[in-house]
Amino acid sequence: MKFMKMLLIIPPIAIGVVVFMYMKGNKNPPQVHEAMEVARQVRVIEAQKVAVVPRVHGFGVVSPAKEWVATAQVSGEIIKVHPELKKGSMIKAGSVIVTISPVDFELAIAQAKANIRATDAKIAELGVSRQNTEAILKIEKESLKIREGELARQRELVKKGTVSRTSFDRETRDTFVQRKKVQDLENSLRLIPTQLTVQEEQRAVYKAQLQSALLNLKRTKIILPFDARISEVDAEVAQFAQSGKTLAKADGVASAEIEAQIPISKFMNLLKAASGDVKAASIETRSLQKMTTKLEMQAFVHLNTTGQRISWKARLARISDVVDPQTRTVGVIAVVKGAYAQAIPGQRPPLAKGMFVEMEVTARALGKNLIVPRLALRGNELYVVGKEKRLEVRQVEIGLVQGDFAVIVKGLDEGEMVVVSDLGAAIKGMLLGVEIDKALSDKLVKQATEPANGGERAR
Repeated sequence: MKFMKMLLIIPPIAIGVVVFMYMKGNKNPPQVHEAMEVARQVRVIEAQKVAVVPRVHGFGVVSPAKEWVATAQVSGEIIKVHPELKKGSMIKAGSVIVTISPVDFELAIAQAKANIRATDAKIAELGVSRQNTEAILKIEKESLKIREGELARQRELVKKGTVSRTSFDRETRDTFVQRKKVQDLENSLRLIPTQLTVQEEQRAVYKAQLQSALLNLKRTKIILPFDARISEVDAEVAQFAQSGKTLAKADGVASAEIEAQIPISKFMNLLKAASGDVKAASIETRSLQKMTTKLEMQAFVHLNTTGQRISWKARLARISDVVDPQTRTVGVIAVVKGAYAQAIPGQRPPLAKGMFVEMEVTARALGKNLIVPRLALRGNELYVVGKEKRLEVRQVEIGLVQGDFAVIVKGLDEGEMVVVSDLGAAIKGMLLGVEIDKALSDKLVKQATEPANGGERAR
């Protein structure tokens, strides 16, 4: 039985061995292929020399260049309020916005004028009194002269015994009385200049009271000093206004100020790049105007709205006196004239208080400089397409860094291809497949050379 089973197994095995040997004998040897290097596809741009316009950007909030607080300078009842004295209203310069009752001050003026008239009358009276006294004094002096002559005559007669002693004594007494009259009149005349001085001083006091009353009367009308937009109101008819109370606040509309916070390092780099001198890179307020002219600096304020960028030309005014120690930024203050005058309903809004805007500051264009994308920099190294399209790692010296580009001072030549793709694990000498990114190159050139734009453009 076992033998029969073996007979069934052996033939298939033998057949399999024969087939295997046949196939092995007829098999072709494996083909050998030569190893090929695969190029790594990368995007590149051509290093170009362009006239770079140094610029910095900052952000800040708009505030009015002029602010005015309407304060009551006299106390009294408010009898009239300008119909447009409401928050947000625009009122012309010279408009009377609040009127306080003038009755008390008109009475004070009338009283002061009456006091002056009374003083003038007293002064006139003293003048007449002096004239009368002088006339009477002249008469009394003549009378005294006669009395003294008579007294001398009687003294001689007494010596001769022709006149009694009693008669002489009576004449002596009458002469003394006449002398006293003359003395009293002279004393009265001496007092008149002093009395006149007192009245003149009193008159000056009354005149001062009159001027004060007139000034207070003028202060009953609060007049807007310039075209303004009302920001706060606290005045109503029949309300009693206490002196010193704030009745309204207004913001000037002729010009606006923007204090943009700009990193100190960037602002200094702009000055340094534009001037080419470290010592010239000063941000002192007193030298800002000279620096602005010398470096042809310009400023524009941009309002970024949905799908549109609205701009205003500005004037660099001053540098803030405070440096933020946390952000290391300095406030650069610019002034925009015609903040409301340039407004176009439905198209261009006014540069109103509280707007968050962007400030762009530019200087004169530099000479021709090589620029590369910032994203292409790896520290101080650039990946460059070398001979036979092999990757080179190039050490470079970096100058001005601005926006999306950097200026290369040394280590790169014009026309060389700079790799802008992220190579990840890059190997020096690796083969590269090059694709020029013209869109990126054009974007960098435009960004580097575009002058300050004061017009509107789509974002």
